[in-house]
Amino acid sequence: MKIYILLAEGFETIEALAPIDVFRRAGMNIESISITDNLMVASSQGIEVKADRILKEVDIDDGDALILPGGYPGYKNLADTLEVGEAVRKYMETGRIVGAICGAPTILKRYGIAQGYRLTSHHSTKDEMTGYVYTGKNVEQDRNLITAIGAGHSVEFGLALLYALQGGDKVAAVKSGMEIE
Repeated sequence: MKIYILLAEGFETIEALAPIDVFRRAGMNIESISITDNLMVASSQGIEVKADRILKEVDIDDGDALILPGGYPGYKNLADTLEVGEAVRKYMETGRIVGAICGAPTILKRYGIAQGYRLTSHHSTKDEMTGYVYTGKNVEQDRNLITAIGAGHSVEFGLALLYALQGGDKVAAVKSGMEIE
């Protein structure tokens, strides 16, 4: 199983690193992919993170799940990258898991993907989400789309993604190691 998480300049640190941590604790193959021409990507907090690979050097169409962190202007930079929109569309249309947190669900709107699905996003983007059923929940799942409201729910988001891919036993083991009841 292969999971990709996309990093754009200005991504939210915890929204990217918490899901990576969850999947690596579960022993799963998750790769961080820079959408820039550099492996080093700066978060919205100014933290430099070294991605595993660069988008133009990898075919992300072979993954089982695609994760989109938010952060400003990170989610806007993701949305402005056509390859990201095309990948999200392919994943959604083929029933593979797509995770989007904070402002990243606006990428769906930008490309007209998953209209009518239930989702959540950062409160500052709520009004942009016309055409969707906005729930405002911390984490929301509708079919193969998992969304989360923001940074404070990054671990919960990662665990929801893990559950969708591996089920409850794997989640229970990771939660135990993280001291989550």
